[in-house]
Amino acid sequence: MKRVAVFFGGISNEHEISVLTGMMAAGLLRGAGYEVLPVFLPLEGGMTLAAGAERPEDVTGGRYPAVTLSGSSLVRVKGFKRRKKFDVALNCCHGGMGEDGTLAALLAWNGVPSASPSMELAAAFMDKSLAKIAAKGLGLPVLPSVRVREGEDGVEKAREVGYPLVVKPCRLGSSIGITLCKDVRELKVALALAFRLDDAALLEPCLEGRRDLNCAAYRRGGEIVLSPVEEVLSSSDILTFGEKYESTERRSIIPADIPEDAARDIREYLTKICEAFDLKGVVRADFFYADGKVYFNELNTVPGSLAFYLFGDTLTDARELLVSLVENAALPPRKPPLTTGLLARGRFAGAKGCKNPPPVV
Repeated sequence: MKRVAVFFGGISNEHEISVLTGMMAAGLLRGAGYEVLPVFLPLEGGMTLAAGAERPEDVTGGRYPAVTLSGSSLVRVKGFKRRKKFDVALNCCHGGMGEDGTLAALLAWNGVPSASPSMELAAAFMDKSLAKIAAKGLGLPVLPSVRVREGEDGVEKAREVGYPLVVKPCRLGSSIGITLCKDVRELKVALALAFRLDDAALLEPCLEGRRDLNCAAYRRGGEIVLSPVEEVLSSSDILTFGEKYESTERRSIIPADIPEDAARDIREYLTKICEAFDLKGVVRADFFYADGKVYFNELNTVPGSLAFYLFGDTLTDARELLVSLVENAALPPRKPPLTTGLLARGRFAGAKGCKNPPPVV
């Protein structure tokens, strides 16, 4: 029986959402017969082993032993150096250093097989402005935009976009800090909010009548499995955090009622990303649809609820998705390093070589 370490929480504005996703995943994996190590990352930093936690409130209200990662083992920081070895890691951290590639890099450094996307994919798409560059490089259509750093003249840069426009913190998700602006006054307020949350913001036009579409993908063996395209409905001009996570009813249409060529474009664009970055784990891509054209918006490498709802309606479907992720977990490909023999020489030469060190006194 495989032992799975489920990582969740983290230093992120999406910390609480991550706890919900992590606890859901842990429960489903236990139901599938796996032994689960729930690794909770507190807001103040570090890692803890939340053994015995069964509900989200158990995690946030409890005190658990601090652990560190050593190879494919969790080691207690204090007291007896107890080790908990595991076989696979599953990343359920939304936002912050959990989703930006930092955790993926730590797992790769320690030689841990991961059931989640790689460092390269996570790092490339965490920042919304960098994600547009990556998408454009793959030939995907994106909306024009400008990046505004804290301290820069956002009003001047907004003229390149025009009004109405949308202000987004570059590295946040879940619609946190996103604001629709119709004039300069609203822009200044929106940028003040964005810079409370991030040190850079993205400005892009708000297309009239645009529709929000999602599509998810995961790799099963050598096959990329795509979900149906979903249209997410909103009662406001932009999809809000409350509509995503606080509403008692999810307002969406699966599959989306859009022309087949638009759905085909979405599947093709997402497949391009998955193939270019050698997808592992599950991702969800968000698109805009307006005036008969599809635009790539962003890619979520740790999507809410791990996007299981796009692949089925039941908890059994969700469990099957997680089992597939765990069973297809793999180490990043790594070639053995080349040994140059440079340090065995008595002298160092060449334009980039070291000069002879001074004698030790």
